[in-house]
Amino acid sequence: MIQPAARAYDAQKSEPEIQAWWQTSDTYEKVKELRSGARPWYFLDGPPYASGAIHLGTAWNKIIKDVILRHLSMRGYNVLRQPGWDCHGLPIEVKVEEKLQIKTKKEIEQRVGVEKFIGECKQWAIDHVALMTEQFKRLAVWMDWDTPYVTFTNDFIESAWWTLKSAHERGLMQKDLRVIHWCPRCETALAEHEVRGEYHDVQDPSLFARFKLRERPNEYLLIWTTTPWTLPADMAVCVHPEHSYARVAVGNEVYILAEALVEKVMKELGIERYRVLGTTLGRGLKGLRYKQPLLKEI
Repeated sequence: MIQPAARAYDAQKSEPEIQAWWQTSDTYEKVKELRSGARPWYFLDGPPYASGAIHLGTAWNKIIKDVILRHLSMRGYNVLRQPGWDCHGLPIEVKVEEKLQIKTKKEIEQRVGVEKFIGECKQWAIDHVALMTEQFKRLAVWMDWDTPYVTFTNDFIESAWWTLKSAHERGLMQKDLRVIHWCPRCETALAEHEVRGEYHDVQDPSLFARFKLRERPNEYLLIWTTTPWTLPADMAVCVHPEHSYARVAVGNEVYILAEALVEKVMKELGIERYRVLGTTLGRGLKGLRYKQPLLKEI
């Protein structure tokens, strides 16, 4: 029997149901089998670093890739989806040093032991590869998650040495002297982007913006942002479900903002006469719809 469609899409309820159906129906493998004889399209994933949970950047990156790969599959290509994981470098070492309370590199040799430290780093990478894999699966990203390439495996390391060997045999390498960035604490070379200024304190633009509510005349959500250039692509305003938000009357208009910041914000905006009409928890604001403030411009 055909069930009536829900009046509102509940992602937390619907998505696990869809993914469970994909899994029980073996949908991904069936799609691969359906396209197995078609023209191949090989995708090699630029690997995320396995030092923690996914964040907005890694999630967005994977989702965009997944959309493109699904599109190619729908066009009839046999898409080979090869995921990978970058498990070498300072970020994992630093995390393990924090875990083992290591202050200097000499402690690794003298107190912890090199083999134990390497083992801890490898286990950190393994644990976070598993964590991030499940998180990407939860985002419905289709890849061959059971057969990724991982940069600490012997076959991957040997392939890197083979590449260097081949380049040397073809006369493509030379020995020379170069000035490099060096960290005396970490006792290793640093990438240029680590030291060329990304981490300096800088002055950056910020502004307040108001989003007019569709169902409440002259009522606005008041937000503050340090990335005003993202406003044209705005999709939602986030609030904390347990924090208190105030409705503040300013002349004939009403602004909704964090209760704890009312006095500070009014002062920064140069507004002396205002009146708090009431408060509500963030969960009470869920579902409010507003007009894109730059709709005419975009």
